[in-house]
Amino acid sequence: MSELFEPLLRPYDEKRRAELVAAYMAVEHAAGPVPEVRFPALREPALRRTVARMLELSGRTLIRTSPAHWISGYDDAVREALAGDPACVLPIADRAVLVLVLIHSVAIPRAEGLLTDDSWLSPYPAPLEELRRRSQLTISELEAALRRLRAAGLVGQVKAGADEASGGYVPGPQFHRLTEAARRRLQEELILAAGPDSPLAAAIRARRRGARKERV
Repeated sequence: MSELFEPLLRPYDEKRRAELVAAYMAVEHAAGPVPEVRFPALREPALRRTVARMLELSGRTLIRTSPAHWISGYDDAVREALAGDPACVLPIADRAVLVLVLIHSVAIPRAEGLLTDDSWLSPYPAPLEELRRRSQLTISELEAALRRLRAAGLVGQVKAGADEASGGYVPGPQFHRLTEAARRRLQEELILAAGPDSPLAAAIRARRRGARKERV
């Protein structure tokens, strides 16, 4: 890693180098957004730009999740390339279950005015019983998909009391790592999945058709 970053780190003294590497490691490996108050290289704009350039070397980008918190994620161009690679796409069952979790924990509460920003964090878990009722998967298939999604950090389980079956599921920590464009795209996909016949879904499809024609 030091050889990869050496051209970027060369202008700095040993102390600054250590601060830059510490910030890089934090945003890449933390479970959630990193508070800039703990890392000088995130707090100081000039050093933060260097951290961003370090991330760019591996197709990553620095994402601001709040005024004072940061994390890394895939650059939009890299994300699109990975989305087109079958080896990087979730199995159909996992995608279906993830959509159900997002609809019931985010889309519906947002439509009801309970969530007001574009964050994918939610205090409204999708109940397991609701997922069972809405899914066409068997219970064992559903539970296996949820285990895989949890392992990938795409959903989190919220328990209510000692009963394992109580509580529900919310978007996992990987949703912190979405760029603004990725969040917007996901929001549109959720609208298309939850209300394909709605005027908003029709507007999204029309806009995308227009964008494709412009690229041709």
